[in-house]
Amino acid sequence: MTQGTNISRRGLAVQVSGEWYVLAAAILWGTTGTAQVLAPADAQPAAIGAVRLVIGGITLLVVALARRAFRPSEQWSPLELLFAGGGIAAYQLFFFAGVDRTGVAAGTVVAIGSAPIFAGLLGFLVRDERPGARWVGATTLAILGCSLLIAASGDLGIDPLGFLLALGAGLAYATYAVASKGLLAQHSPDAVQAAVFCLGAVFLIPVLLTSDLSWLKQVHGIAAAFHLGLIATALAYLLFARGLRLIPVANAVTLSLAEPLTAALLGLLLLREQITMISLMGMALLFAGLLILATPSRKAPQIESGKQP
Repeated sequence: MTQGTNISRRGLAVQVSGEWYVLAAAILWGTTGTAQVLAPADAQPAAIGAVRLVIGGITLLVVALARRAFRPSEQWSPLELLFAGGGIAAYQLFFFAGVDRTGVAAGTVVAIGSAPIFAGLLGFLVRDERPGARWVGATTLAILGCSLLIAASGDLGIDPLGFLLALGAGLAYATYAVASKGLLAQHSPDAVQAAVFCLGAVFLIPVLLTSDLSWLKQVHGIAAAFHLGLIATALAYLLFARGLRLIPVANAVTLSLAEPLTAALLGLLLLREQITMISLMGMALLFAGLLILATPSRKAPQIESGKQP
């Protein structure tokens, strides 16, 4: 066994870990729907998103400081930081506003389904990343499965403004991912996520100041907020950053489609929601797409992981 083979195998192992980091993050994101269902009825979606970002940002900052992730000599790109922080803040506003106007099913499928497409385009234009045919096939299967899965709810009313807002959410998330990829080339994942989410939280301070936060006085309200902030935001995005650092942006955003699959399974197991044949077909297609993308290609593994950030 030569040293070259060892290096090749180590590179392949890094690629696998990067994709599984993102899948783990998406699974944690999939718990947000269940957490919101268990939150008080008077908790407004935009307020939940803002509180989630503030708790997550503070937690990420504490983690980064504890690990001494910030180095005084490092220089940050203001433009990339602005786009990453603005993207994650805009996602909260666009997504919840789009869902409010067009319904949970339609808003979610447009936002989540459009994000991989935007990420592929932005990754190509900004970072010269060419996802390739495997990404196209896997993304097509995953988006189709996601559409069937959410369509099974029967709530597919289309509001033109809501549709545009949901598209804005997909674009905002893709912008966050592409800008974060650039920052991760120069800084540690802990430092990047802390800086990005703290900036995003600052952008959403006006939402907090104008929202009714009385629901946080209730036990299940504060429990939902801390779950969303600590688990579904801080921990999830730390995992996502580690994966994003190792794989192309388009692949990472497509793998994020494991979120609706997790949400559907939790709804089935914990909330006793009924499952239909359409739901099963959607789960199967979505799982197939994710499996294709999460399994490294034996044909040319160095191409997949050759362009390190």
